[in-house]
Amino acid sequence: MSGKPNELKRAELAAVIGAGVLGGGVALLLDRALKPYTLPILLLGLFVHGWGMYDKHRLESGSDTARLWWAEWLYWGCWLALLSLGLYVVLSGGLSPLFH
Repeated sequence: MSGKPNELKRAELAAVIGAGVLGGGVALLLDRALKPYTLPILLLGLFVHGWGMYDKHRLESGSDTARLWWAEWLYWGCWLALLSLGLYVVLSGGLSPLFH
């Protein structure tokens, strides 16, 4: 594995994107059954994904692994996307079911 951090990062990225697309497909198949749980699932996914990104970035920052520019862009771009999603949920009234 030494000397191939780009290949490892690409494989991890492909696996994560594939898992996300697969999860989206399953959610579309089970649309009616999952509808009442949309917000809790969204918030759980946001929290777990955010924690995983943060923890991985923290671990990599403290190691001898070379920092890849595109991995850094993806990391910060993902945080921007999560923030945007959170703002959308709040501004669209998506949190209102939690307070009724």
